[in-house]
Amino acid sequence: MEREVRVRFAPSPTGPLHIGGVRTALYNYLLARKLGGKMLLRIEDTDQNRFVPGAEQYIMDSLRWCGIEIDEGIEQGGPHAPYRQSERKPMYRQYADQLLKDGHAYYAFDTPEELDAMRARLTAAKVPNPQYNSITRAQMRNSLTLPAEEVEQLLANNTPYVIRLKVPRKEEIRFNDLIRGWVVVHSSSIDDKVLMKSDGMPTYHLANIVDDHLMEITHVIRGEEWLPSAPLHVLLYRYLGWESTMPQFAHLPLLLKPDGTGKLSKRDGDKLGFPVFPLEFHGKDAETGEPTVSSGYRESGYLPEAFINFLAFLGWNPGTQQELFTMNELIENFSIERVSKSPARFDQNKVRWYNEQYLRAKPDAELAQYLTEELSKQGVEVPADQAEQIASLVKERATFPADLAKEAQLFFQRPASYDEQVISKKWNPQVSAALAKFAAQLPATADASAEGIKALLTQVLEAQSLKIGQVLQALRVAVTGNAAGPDLMHIMSILGPQETAARIQAAVAALPA
Repeated sequence: MEREVRVRFAPSPTGPLHIGGVRTALYNYLLARKLGGKMLLRIEDTDQNRFVPGAEQYIMDSLRWCGIEIDEGIEQGGPHAPYRQSERKPMYRQYADQLLKDGHAYYAFDTPEELDAMRARLTAAKVPNPQYNSITRAQMRNSLTLPAEEVEQLLANNTPYVIRLKVPRKEEIRFNDLIRGWVVVHSSSIDDKVLMKSDGMPTYHLANIVDDHLMEITHVIRGEEWLPSAPLHVLLYRYLGWESTMPQFAHLPLLLKPDGTGKLSKRDGDKLGFPVFPLEFHGKDAETGEPTVSSGYRESGYLPEAFINFLAFLGWNPGTQQELFTMNELIENFSIERVSKSPARFDQNKVRWYNEQYLRAKPDAELAQYLTEELSKQGVEVPADQAEQIASLVKERATFPADLAKEAQLFFQRPASYDEQVISKKWNPQVSAALAKFAAQLPATADASAEGIKALLTQVLEAQSLKIGQVLQALRVAVTGNAAGPDLMHIMSILGPQETAARIQAAVAALPA
């Protein structure tokens, strides 16, 4: 019987959610929805020392803003609750005990000083990667080297210990990655990872495998940085007797800096002026304790659908020329087979382009809401119908919603200065006189539409033996102060005949003929 597809996004609440993490969540979500499965959110907070207050809520808020819907999680509940690992602590010990009983794990009583001395010995012997493994464990204080009676006494005395996985010395570990194909790793390169810490908390490795099994996860889609841990996880599935239901692995390619020289980090975003987090995050500096603010895509004016469309293409492509996809279209077209194994280079210009496309495609009524909200903050009130007209006119010059209000300033502020280059080339006595006549006739025009205003202008200019091309730039500067902008006839139509005439007359009076 075919299993229901179940995927999970399992972040640690150690700070704001990096866009690489959002991409991981997105690919999990797309696969689950494509195959009619479930999407789980599990908070992996076994490392209490790195816990950051507010990070857990930030993760949930970020996914919600992105439109990634969670079927089971700490907010939604579900048949495998709790979905926060710190609340699942009692259930992990039995699996560690099973591994001990079956000879696949052992107690290690080494002190921090003894571990440091071991690493120092290996470093002095020029061992390239000093680690606690199938060779070095023989010289350490653990239940494999100590007499059984001494081990029992140490445990009875509550001597601090950890439980380590007993990795075989000479064995090839294989698994089929859905993106990378067959991966083969020799066990000699894997250290005996700690499974249970001295405080009784499981490490990521044990808790992750136990939870994925109990939550019936069928696919584990995660970042490339977890690829070295995958062979260890395969061993755990095997030793716990769960290999037949082990999830399929897919390790996503890295996200690189814009110049392609390494993994994208918060520092890169700060230096180059773009966010690397979906939402703004308020935290504290780890060293000074001073408040810090990390910028977010939402607060920077990016639309969630543009952000998600951009992220989807960082490592995946549909095999067609189409670039703009709704979430439903992404679900329909997504497949793991089309995810690249090569790193994806971050391109800030591309995410801006996506934002422009989605913003300009929105209905004028929705754009008008953005516009009126921003103008209202500036104390400017605009009727809804006029706001729609303005938004429709300026949207082609906007990248972010806030740009609409910036571009709209010309409708609410008369020019304080005039473009000098245009004035020096295009302003002359004949043009000035013609514009003065046009301004004089404007208030009485019966047709104040863009077409009507253009017809009047043409009529006035013909009487002065001028062509529209001879005065158009000068007229634009007289009305707006600028050399370029949206369609001038529509600008004058929205301003209305009285205001347009007043602006032209002010320019004629201010500028030397």
